[in-house]
Amino acid sequence: MTGPDLASLLLRVVLGVVLLMHGRNHGWGAGGLAGTASWFDSIGLRPAKLHAAISAYMEVAAGLALLVGIFVPFAAAAGIGTMTVAFITVHRKNGFFIFNPGEGYEYVVTVAFALTALAALGAGKISLDHALDIELHGVGVGLGAAAAGVLGAALLLLTSWRPPARAGEDD
Repeated sequence: MTGPDLASLLLRVVLGVVLLMHGRNHGWGAGGLAGTASWFDSIGLRPAKLHAAISAYMEVAAGLALLVGIFVPFAAAAGIGTMTVAFITVHRKNGFFIFNPGEGYEYVVTVAFALTALAALGAGKISLDHALDIELHGVGVGLGAAAAGVLGAALLLLTSWRPPARAGEDD
């Protein structure tokens, strides 16, 4: 095993577990999909139930894909898109640190950039991509995954995000 293969494996496992558990929490955590939908509704994502389900299932699927190393750039793009939506809708206004009130953006930015790096690095030799002779890696692939995630997030936000008016603003 080479250094890049080990780096890819470590990134895939850590990011896979993070996305899998984050999606699991959205779908089957304390409030379940109904709780996530209620929260999504409060931040202006419409229709909230649909977005809650898509978010939960996409994060779980992307996490599983990363864990086994199949279609890694596509899983990375899904995660980048999810993190971008979270950044725009919730975290950017709260500053950098996650411990700031309302939670800052350090987590979502770190995950998005780590996913970009992983897409560029590729799945590595200990992966289904390698076993199936799927060669998807390189700078262009990493940047392409980032662009696809950001573009997907932008389309979602343009079509489905209606941020609530801030206190003191007119409707």
